[in-house]
Amino acid sequence: MPELPEVETVRKTLVQLVKGKTIDNVEVRWPKIIKKPLEIEQFTDALVGQTILDIDRRGKFLKFILTDYVLVSHLRMEGRYGVHQPDEPLDKHTHVIFTFEDQSQLRYRDVRKFGTMHLFKKGEEDSSLPLSQLGIEPFSEEFTLNYLQEKLAKTNRKIKVALLDQGIVVGLGNIYVDEALFRSAIHPERLAKELTEEELTVLQREIVLTLSEAVEQGGSTVRSYVNTQGQIGMFQNQLFVYGRTNEPCTKCGVPLTKTVVGGRGTHYCTNCQKRDQL
Repeated sequence: MPELPEVETVRKTLVQLVKGKTIDNVEVRWPKIIKKPLEIEQFTDALVGQTILDIDRRGKFLKFILTDYVLVSHLRMEGRYGVHQPDEPLDKHTHVIFTFEDQSQLRYRDVRKFGTMHLFKKGEEDSSLPLSQLGIEPFSEEFTLNYLQEKLAKTNRKIKVALLDQGIVVGLGNIYVDEALFRSAIHPERLAKELTEEELTVLQREIVLTLSEAVEQGGSTVRSYVNTQGQIGMFQNQLFVYGRTNEPCTKCGVPLTKTVVGGRGTHYCTNCQKRDQL
């Protein structure tokens, strides 16, 4: 699933490609993707004549800022946007087509059909599901040591599981949690509430640095992620642990380990990330 760096890369690319364009027609080929409104005709009719003023991001969600509405889109596992001309062949996995007044098209493709779209009147999107349940942005001023201490002190979960909770901090997924924990020398199965202030200071810093570096590299290309122009991210070349099971740790040379934490495949170094404080 695309995480914050990948979604931010998609956002930046879409701004370049479709900002300022006005929607002339919308075709929904797989209605279950549209979660609000449930009446597909209401969804398509509302979007006709709307101009894309900007595209924002909230965690792993894209926010298309329109003239009167905000379209909230989650890519989930395989969702992708691409800009095409109307005479280009239509992929069988293309489920929503936005045709603009210049006849170019923004096509949403999703092999697994897990993606979602919610349409809100402006000003209602942040106080409604799915955005209302989200925690703070890791790049915001509110993401401080004190905030992290307060949130983690209230949970009995392991730190890997707690960091995946989008209600605490948004945008982190399996890849970047593993990377941030390795860079912080914290074992993924440590209890979140038992981490020391010193450890949390390092962790808060490494979360921000890891995500920042990944954004600069256009995200990580794992499985089938590409941006809206078919370009791959390059941060996978800088991953310390994720996807490197049995390869030598770049710090100590010990083979890296993969286990399951909270139902998620988890990569770490048994030497650099000690369990002795469990």
